[in-house]
Amino acid sequence: MTVLLRIGRRPPPDPGPGDGLPGPGSEFRVFRSAHGAHLFVADGSRVYDLPEETAARLQRWTRTPEGSLEELARELSLPLWTEQRVDGTPAEPPPLSSLSLNVMQACNLSCGHCYADEGRFGGAARAMPRRTAFAAIDRLLAEAAPGADVVVGFMGGEPMLARDLVHEVVAYAERAGAAAGHPVRFALTTNLTTVRPEDARLFAEHPFTVTVSLDGDRAGHDGLRRAPGGGSAYDRLRAGLDVLARHGRPRHLAARVSVTPRTGRLLDVLEHGIGLGFDEVGFAAVVSAPDPAYEITAETFTGFLDQMVECGEWALRELSAGRACPFGNFQTAMRELHRGTHRPYPCGAGAGYLSASADGGLYACHRLVDDPAFAMGSLAAGSDVPARAAHLAARHVDRQEPCRSCWARYLCGGGCYHEVSRRGRPGCDYIRGWLEFCLRAYVELCQAAPEFFLPSPGPAVRLVSPASPVSAVGAVDAV
Repeated sequence: MTVLLRIGRRPPPDPGPGDGLPGPGSEFRVFRSAHGAHLFVADGSRVYDLPEETAARLQRWTRTPEGSLEELARELSLPLWTEQRVDGTPAEPPPLSSLSLNVMQACNLSCGHCYADEGRFGGAARAMPRRTAFAAIDRLLAEAAPGADVVVGFMGGEPMLARDLVHEVVAYAERAGAAAGHPVRFALTTNLTTVRPEDARLFAEHPFTVTVSLDGDRAGHDGLRRAPGGGSAYDRLRAGLDVLARHGRPRHLAARVSVTPRTGRLLDVLEHGIGLGFDEVGFAAVVSAPDPAYEITAETFTGFLDQMVECGEWALRELSAGRACPFGNFQTAMRELHRGTHRPYPCGAGAGYLSASADGGLYACHRLVDDPAFAMGSLAAGSDVPARAAHLAARHVDRQEPCRSCWARYLCGGGCYHEVSRRGRPGCDYIRGWLEFCLRAYVELCQAAPEFFLPSPGPAVRLVSPASPVSAVGAVDAV
């Protein structure tokens, strides 16, 4: 058998025993590209070239297993378990590397699809006091690994309603980080309707990634985002982009589109966002919303997948021809596959990443603020390491159903904790379909434009570490 591509890092020495993953095909997936048949091995995210007759034999075995997979692998000389990379051992809570501050749990827009309930998370609107924000910086630096880079995120609600605090925290974090030996980077998610020239200069003069909520053209955006007094949220966003263009642009400016049943054709939205000058445009399905009318359901995920693949095919053609195409979902998937991402968790929430509420509580992530099931300590007392350990033990992908039987489990990681806790997993077929397309596209892009995979100078700041799932945008959530 000829190895086409082998992606994935070397395993840790002497891995412990696994839990024994059930189900035919849980360890591999046969797929095809323009270059023939290929084998994806779940453990280690490895991709191999296959003769067609071997591919067909594997697919027949998946439908009607005869004997064990180990026996079939030996017979066909398939490298399925030569080195075990992921087992059922939960991760230990690592040092903190990123912390988001919910500086304003309120918003100036009213959006029915907002998971944060306009930043209130089901409670009362409130702002983070200055002393709490500074305590959050101190806590992050105290619990970070010695000398490590750290990321401070600003979330809401709409964080720029607390602009004075944002400016103060950036200055304080850089001073405190320099004194403690920690380089500090920043991320901010905003609707961009209230940005001022001094904010633009802040974003440009410091290492910022800014993610903007965008839902299409003027009609599409205003159809989902209601501005006070009946004004156009889209017009205000465009005015914000103009402020950034005139007074300072962040190092990375991304657009995140929250997809609902009311969203138009995704390729049109993607091209519109790129035309506005964003460095990256990505989509995320709204799975959990205060108003169920905005939710993508199990029935509507099929149409969502079709449109995502349409966007992916367009991106594949553009990149293969050597043209830039900043479709965030696609680029994230390509680079994650290339680096051999394989992990038993969907993101770093509750591990290296936590989120601080306005009143100083710590939670697994910014989407789970004020949820007692995901409480992870406080700024005053420190992160609750036993709670973080219990979170990681319970949510290891090999310990969850139906995840442990899925070939895509180490790419997906089991799904967003917020969405799973509210809605379960209605999008599993979508994730598998998107990843199967991405595997095929990855092989074809490697052949057509290998230069795409050269290291890029200065990646965008991400709040969650390790990288977000390849089925997702790969950026922080917008509100």
